[in-house]
Amino acid sequence: MSKTHLTLSAAALNKQPVPASLGRDNLLSILESVVGPGAFVFSLWALAYYFEGGIYPPYLILSVIVFALTFPGQARLQSSIPGLIADIAVNWAGVAGLLLISGFATGYLREFSKGALITWLWVAPLTELGACFVLRIAAPMLLELQGPRQRAIIVGMNEQGLALADKIKNSPYARIELTGFVDSRSADRLSSPSPQNLLGKLSDLASLVQANRIQLIYLSLPMASQPRILQILDELKDTTASIYFVPDMFVTDLIQGQPGSVCGMPVISVCDTPFKGADGALKRISDVVLSLLILVLISPLLLVIAIAVKMDSSGPVIFKQRRYGQDGEEILIYKFRSMTVTEDGGTIKQAEKNDQRITRLGAFLRRSSLDELPQFVNVLQGRMSIVGPRPHAVAHNELYRKLIKGYMVRHKVKPGITGWAQVNGYRGETRTLDKMQGRIDFDLDYLRNWSLRLDIHIILKTIRLVLKDQQAY
Repeated sequence: MSKTHLTLSAAALNKQPVPASLGRDNLLSILESVVGPGAFVFSLWALAYYFEGGIYPPYLILSVIVFALTFPGQARLQSSIPGLIADIAVNWAGVAGLLLISGFATGYLREFSKGALITWLWVAPLTELGACFVLRIAAPMLLELQGPRQRAIIVGMNEQGLALADKIKNSPYARIELTGFVDSRSADRLSSPSPQNLLGKLSDLASLVQANRIQLIYLSLPMASQPRILQILDELKDTTASIYFVPDMFVTDLIQGQPGSVCGMPVISVCDTPFKGADGALKRISDVVLSLLILVLISPLLLVIAIAVKMDSSGPVIFKQRRYGQDGEEILIYKFRSMTVTEDGGTIKQAEKNDQRITRLGAFLRRSSLDELPQFVNVLQGRMSIVGPRPHAVAHNELYRKLIKGYMVRHKVKPGITGWAQVNGYRGETRTLDKMQGRIDFDLDYLRNWSLRLDIHIILKTIRLVLKDQQAY
């Protein structure tokens, strides 16, 4: 992919390295990481209140230390009950021993009630054990809340691929549904004696992914297949599936390339979303809070613009158009109508300078970006984000996905009201293929290097640009 358009990489704005993913994108995994530390802290607080009538500073300091020592908690959902009990006992013995030795050496033990500390030594592991049992009971319901399982394909029916398949099938809490394998070898050369789950050959992979609505692809191919792997990656750039390598290998041009694990099997993400686990929650919370605040502040302005649009020309106040959202799913976005037409068909003409379809008021709304304000409602709906790749009309997507390699990768995240490309000179009309290529380069750069700091930078730069930018027609 060409990088000639990138004058400033998003990585240059991130002073701290992106932390390696722990693979905790499952709600159950997130809860597992906090259930143990949380049990220790809340049992300590309960005993402090019982023995001393309140949670005083020494207990608060101890709770912070305990949480720091034990977070993240271990994955124990699939452990046997004897193994679970033994594991909790051994780990707590180590933590409690360290705390007692430190407290005795510093004299800090005198700050606590003797009864509270002695009781906590046996109540804390029992509380963690009880919390683990509660999580096991609630696990099926929590899995249902997360929606349907993600459909997966393993490319390569070899020993490594079959081992991964076995791990997935024996992991009831994994949100993965294995659809089958893809391999071009004949049946007598495959590792499996009965390849009943073989879906097709490597040449059919891209079409199989689209036909079966595959969301996860695990490439289990040997290093000797590197040229073929690169060809496969090129073909899969017209899909929105997340791609992982099994086992480790070096690949250039990664999108959120991070080591992780699937049911204990090591993998490397090749093309994935940056908004997983805590980062995903942080992104969504910031979107909801900011969009609510902005909508409250601009509600009088929205009413004035709505009345002005209605008086300026005939037609609806709000223009609705189909766009591609996250994972390539169609969404409806809202804008104040700025043209005499409301095109949403198979062919859509981009607005140009001095376009006769633009109304008198519409020219001002588009130049000032006020026509985009209703999209904060889309953000609240969860269809869009405040910052992300700008959504294109469906007709434009179908055109450019065939002309620009990696075009569909930008749909790994929710589209945004503003984006990294827009604040770097790619706002408004993209008359040539070269300009659209530049916009896509910046969109992918955003995916590789996302941080909350980058989002804030884009928002502030957008505010400055809309006051003087004349590129939007």
